[in-house]
Amino acid sequence: MGIFNKLFGNKNQSAVDVHNYFQSLTAYTPAFTTFEGGLYEMELVRAAIHSFASACGKLKPEIEGSAYKNLEKTLQYMPSPWMNTYQFIYRIATILSVNNNAFIAPIENEYGAITGYFPLLPESCEVIEVSGTAYLRYTFANGKRAAIELDKVGIVTQFQYRDDFFGTDNAALKPTMQIIHAQNQGIVNAIKNSAIIRFLAKIGRTVKPNDLKEAQETFIADNLNIENNGGVMFYDGKIDDVKPIESKPLNINPNQVKQIQENVFNYFGVNEDILQNKFNEDQWNAFYQGKIEPFAIQLSMAMTNMTFTRHELAFDNKIIFAMNHLQYASNSTRLNMATSFFDRGLMSRNMIMDMWNLPHVEGGDKFYIRKEYSQIDKLHDDPADKTQEEEETTSAED
Repeated sequence: MGIFNKLFGNKNQSAVDVHNYFQSLTAYTPAFTTFEGGLYEMELVRAAIHSFASACGKLKPEIEGSAYKNLEKTLQYMPSPWMNTYQFIYRIATILSVNNNAFIAPIENEYGAITGYFPLLPESCEVIEVSGTAYLRYTFANGKRAAIELDKVGIVTQFQYRDDFFGTDNAALKPTMQIIHAQNQGIVNAIKNSAIIRFLAKIGRTVKPNDLKEAQETFIADNLNIENNGGVMFYDGKIDDVKPIESKPLNINPNQVKQIQENVFNYFGVNEDILQNKFNEDQWNAFYQGKIEPFAIQLSMAMTNMTFTRHELAFDNKIIFAMNHLQYASNSTRLNMATSFFDRGLMSRNMIMDMWNLPHVEGGDKFYIRKEYSQIDKLHDDPADKTQEEEETTSAED
């Protein structure tokens, strides 16, 4: 069974002919048309998106509840036959950053049960309505089309304002992209101009235009040819004087460069330290809280709602994305967390092993708690306290 049938099954496409076309999604090419390429083709933008997507790729999918529990290992290793879990989450985060919309289609078997998931590019999707039912129609690279009920699709959005269902485009970033494009072109042209040798030659008498051009070509051929490596220049009596022209390319203001970078960083929620992996513990925690966690929450809700029925949701069946591999902390912080959380029953040994990137141990999923703590208003009800009181009473009598 090919990708076409795996994603959308063998549904009769005539049943979803368009009766009322109400929304079309485009996000990649039309966002910027004043320079070649799209948003993802800009170096700084791609680096910012990659930094976010690669961090999200370390999220660990987990299924809570009994429904579809068999899907948990599939989600944790290979959500679809064409990509592993890291690639799956990375691609969703990248698509969302570039398009502000990301669609996740279920992969169903012949009985309609979900066996996996696949992210779709919004630029290849359109939403259509047939007899009051909304469908997502997807166009494959070979031109084939397929459709699936929209309520079966997971939808992740950002910058959602004007549209009731989907996020807006990246037009707000357009001025910055144009400046970056012009800046890059200016740097290239400046390097080219600085590499060109120019001279100003003065002709001592009036000559015909053809003679002037001939003198120019002769001067270039005799003195500026690559074979003239002696450093000596000769010219005849037609030329009175020759002066070099200094090329002074325009240097871009560092403050302007910094401002442009800040515009991109602010838009994508990153900074230079995150981008270059120079962050400290506090910076990483801020990046996680402000950027990664909101994505994990929305992705969890999207996949939960597309996977489980309302009845199953009522029994707390859900898909969550755990942060086991996302923790960034110093060794001292990890040690304090391990010792404080373990004896209070908040972490198991295997959870602590995950913090240190160590393999799990047998029996490591059990929780332990210290027993010397007691509720203040029940101190005299504790058997240990009663024993101690009896011993003190006996000692006093003796």
